[in-house]
Amino acid sequence: MSYRKTIYLANPYGFSEQQKRLLLPEIIGALEGLGIEVWEPFARNNVVDFSQRGWAYRIGQADFRDVRDSDAIFAVVNGTPPDEGVMVELGMAIALGKPTFLFRDDFRRVTDSEEYPLNLMLFTGLPQDEWRDSYYTSVEEIRAPDKALARWAAQG
Repeated sequence: MSYRKTIYLANPYGFSEQQKRLLLPEIIGALEGLGIEVWEPFARNNVVDFSQRGWAYRIGQADFRDVRDSDAIFAVVNGTPPDEGVMVELGMAIALGKPTFLFRDDFRRVTDSEEYPLNLMLFTGLPQDEWRDSYYTSVEEIRAPDKALARWAAQG
């Protein structure tokens, strides 16, 4: 039996019905097309009774476990600044030494750096010199066989 790699899809799209319906399926489909099992936190961990005390803590803990237990993270870092929850999940994954891939199809710059399009701390989980290889700016690019995600997915 072969092992299927898992990737945690850190994203803010679950807060919007339209984004959940229109944007998430494209990204999930591109990731699954690489043979990766996608762990999308809104689908996995938001099935709770929001009227019960402690619901937010339970979701946060479940998301943390998924970040910890996944093989890598694919973080949607759109926005100015990017979503705070995604930033926390990304920070956890970087601290845990997970392979990190960033997605931003938002053209607005969120940095003072001429080299990096976002706060430089978001790039600490990417290779120093070849960070662009793990940075994606379109859904089509996710499928690119010459980029880091496809190579990572294909490794045994």
